[in-house]
Amino acid sequence: MAKPGTIHLVGAGPGDPDLLTLRAARLIERAAVIVHDGLVDPSILALARPDAELVSVAKQRARHTMPQAEINALLVRIALSGIDVVRLKGGDPFIFGRGGEEAEAARAAGVPVEVVPGISAANGAAAAAQIALTHREASSIVSFVAGQCKGLKDQDWAGLAGKGRTLVIYMGVKTAPMIAEKLMEDGLAPDMPVAVIENGARPQMRVLRAPLAGLPNLVEAEAVVSPALIVIGEVTARDDITLSTLAQEAAR
Repeated sequence: MAKPGTIHLVGAGPGDPDLLTLRAARLIERAAVIVHDGLVDPSILALARPDAELVSVAKQRARHTMPQAEINALLVRIALSGIDVVRLKGGDPFIFGRGGEEAEAARAAGVPVEVVPGISAANGAAAAAQIALTHREASSIVSFVAGQCKGLKDQDWAGLAGKGRTLVIYMGVKTAPMIAEKLMEDGLAPDMPVAVIENGARPQMRVLRAPLAGLPNLVEAEAVVSPALIVIGEVTARDDITLSTLAQEAAR
């Protein structure tokens, strides 16, 4: 029986190839098989060697090319045939990337697994938009939540956003009206600043802003599409505060 290959769970970061880790870039360049998500930028896939087999397992809301259990089985099957496989994911494999499920499947099958962290979508997009997720004058707590999941209305988000806190919502474009309503029902002020970062850290990035109550209208009016993050908190307005302060100082 052939010695099993290794499953490399690799974070591709927010999309810019320059933001890959050196380890990620090296694995992509030499991999014989790459199983990748739909959010992995084509410029990153272009780093693969010419004869590499690229397998897309793209997921979209309510429609998956391949169910997660089948992806797990595919990775294990490739590795058990003696081939190393790169499982390439947008952002970081262990932050809403289902990397934990794939690592568990590998270990259960006796297959070696390596996790190569990537710059998360939250870190990459916020940095590209120059939004500091933490700030001594605005936020000492950051929370990440999934905006697209079962039982969203029944979850308790009280305390996740507000004074001194930043809330980053992944996969929240389609559920933006429900998210805004839920947060306001849980006590968050309707005028809490919000930023929507579409295609973060990519050439086509857009940063859109509104108060929390205006989030649904913003998403609809601007036709926001995934990948996009919703960042809620005072940090999203810090650039306006800074510019206002500088203008006041210049006028003195």
